[in-house]
Amino acid sequence: MTKLFILLALLSPAIASANTVTPQFTTWYMTSNTVTTQTIKDVTIKEVKGAAVKTWSGTNVTASGNITAADTTFSVKDDTKAWQMETTTRAAGLIEKWDITTDYTINSTTNSFSVFSQ
Repeated sequence: MTKLFILLALLSPAIASANTVTPQFTTWYMTSNTVTTQTIKDVTIKEVKGAAVKTWSGTNVTASGNITAADTTFSVKDDTKAWQMETTTRAAGLIEKWDITTDYTINSTTNSFSVFSQ
């Protein structure tokens, strides 16, 4: 008898029914605020290197030989006139060096507002 009851229950058509869903709101608002911060570090390193330099220039001055020679002497051409002389001596190697660090901070804010209604 129990087997017959289970068999009838399995073979009988199932009745499906749907329930009506009624939303619990008529209008809904949503806001969203997003704040982001980005930090950027910019580092610039520059080195300028050069060769050895030994030069001279001037007015009313004479050199006895090449400036690079150790025994070169300079003399004034005309003692009655003004004279001017400039020498430049630089060893080979590093001439100038730059080391610059810049920090950037970027802040951004995004605001959004959404409305849902039915």
